[in-house]
Amino acid sequence: MVGEEGAFVLGWDEVLTEEELSTTLKVLCMSEEEFKEYKEQDGWEDDSEEEENSTLSYEGLSRLKTPCKQLLRDSVVLTLESYGSDLKAEQDLLNNKEAYEKLSRREQQALHVRYGQKRILHQLLELVH
Repeated sequence: MVGEEGAFVLGWDEVLTEEELSTTLKVLCMSEEEFKEYKEQDGWEDDSEEEENSTLSYEGLSRLKTPCKQLLRDSVVLTLESYGSDLKAEQDLLNNKEAYEKLSRREQQALHVRYGQKRILHQLLELVH
């Protein structure tokens, strides 16, 4: 269900690995009986109405069922906790010109990447809260 790296790709406006995330959330939120049925059918049959309802634009994420939203929310929190610092610390460092200039070019780039990742995760957290 999840790509080789075991991660989902999120952009500023949508989930870029929409199909993988949608399928993963559906399977993880199934009851045991639903999962058995799913396995027996080798997945879901193509159903355009189901596909239309599973769109995972950020707007669509807010319409997920509560168990799926909770699972996604918990995953985002765990991911944020895996960072060594929080969003505010990154923002403070970006705003502190003197401290920022002491960083190497590579550290500055890493800071921008981490800050962007955390902003996207916080945005996702707000959508599924």
